[in-house]
Amino acid sequence: MSSRIITLAQLTPKMMMNKRVISSLLLLPLWSNLVLAQRPTSTLSPQPSQTGASQLKLQLPLSAESISRNFTTKMPEKRIAPTIESAADFELKLPGFLNKNKTLALLLDYDGTLAPIADNPKKTVMPIATEVILNKLAKHPNVFLAVISGRGIRDVQGRVGINGIMYAGNHGIEIESEDGSRHDYQLPVEVQENYTHLVKELRANVEKNNAWVEDKRVSLTYHYRDTPVDIKESQKQVAIKIIEAHGFRANQAHEAIEAKPPVNWHKGEAARFILKHKFGENWADEIKVIFAGDDTTDEDAMRLLQGLGKSFRISTDPEIQTFADFRLARQDLVSDLLKWISDAYGV
Repeated sequence: MSSRIITLAQLTPKMMMNKRVISSLLLLPLWSNLVLAQRPTSTLSPQPSQTGASQLKLQLPLSAESISRNFTTKMPEKRIAPTIESAADFELKLPGFLNKNKTLALLLDYDGTLAPIADNPKKTVMPIATEVILNKLAKHPNVFLAVISGRGIRDVQGRVGINGIMYAGNHGIEIESEDGSRHDYQLPVEVQENYTHLVKELRANVEKNNAWVEDKRVSLTYHYRDTPVDIKESQKQVAIKIIEAHGFRANQAHEAIEAKPPVNWHKGEAARFILKHKFGENWADEIKVIFAGDDTTDEDAMRLLQGLGKSFRISTDPEIQTFADFRLARQDLVSDLLKWISDAYGV
């Protein structure tokens, strides 16, 4: 059988019209391999084999319109979100969103969300009203509750104090189901070793002037809220340099720096895992989802849920850019959020 080589000059008008389609098809296997190669290896989400990628089957013919649609899917974006300033705003701005006959997955941060920020994380407590309503929602058969926190998992479990719900600690690196089974993200040995050295160096160099290191076993928080104003910024910058020198990511929090391990796992991936683990691959079609958080680390979950659920960023800044669907102007509106949900579900 002979083969024929066609040069660009010999392309017919009809063939020229389809050259974009042909180019897209040729690039698809390469694009697929790149995406798969960048996925982190984790006990939570096993990596597909490269053999599977090489056997990717394309259903032909593909129209230019269908390929264009696949490659121009709207990406999540930050913007100034509509503001909720009162209890009445929930129903006014989300009419009909809740349905008592459809399961609701309620994912919540702890510090700054369920509990107001305190001058020391050891002093944070949930308001009584929030605690009461949260306990009632946790018992409702059509409400699934999970708390996703930057705290260590045992710490946040002790502070929320509700049995039979799902918890994620250390920004989702630690996850525990309702039955006590664990689904922790396994950090590489090198990262674990670097973490040990990081804690020692931070304590030796910048745990002073009322600043301190909160060691959470796989991530840490450097708190400098009570450091004198005239040296606060310089001491903070030293801490950031130390964190980054050990390969960890330094994220700004409330008067603190979060040191997170250099892995592609965060509150967004934890939220995705929790929803898939509980409701299956098609969770977005089966349930309603609400997420609320107040910090930059919560934006990962808000980005994931944009267009799939409703998320709320707690912030007093009217100009804040967020992936969330709505901004809660005050932390105490979280109680109103929970009350809105409880009313809809007849709790």
